[in-house]
Amino acid sequence: MSDITIQRVYEYRQEPQRAGAVFLVDRLWPRGVSKEDLDGVEWAQDAAPSPNLRIWFGHMADRFDEFAGRYRSELDNHPDRAEPLLAAARQGPVTLLYAAKDPEVNHALVLKAWLDEQLTE
Repeated sequence: MSDITIQRVYEYRQEPQRAGAVFLVDRLWPRGVSKEDLDGVEWAQDAAPSPNLRIWFGHMADRFDEFAGRYRSELDNHPDRAEPLLAAARQGPVTLLYAAKDPEVNHALVLKAWLDEQLTE
């Protein structure tokens, strides 16, 4: 089993955990966060949902299941976009940072589940 965790970027910024590789997995840079705040964090924006899917989803809880299916399809069709994350996870712990407010309705949950599946295949 992999050691992939997800954390809200704003929490990480207050108390950075530097064990393993840390990736910001949002398409857009989070508001109010400077590049210096995330020094040493790699921005994996290509692993995030496409702009059209991100806009359609709009973090609406009632769209989450369909969003998850569409996002998984994007990842299945373009696994190379998540390859840096997979490579890092094969080497050790990985933290995925996201900016969404809802810890139960966000793309990082879907991405983590997809990465876990890829690592167990």
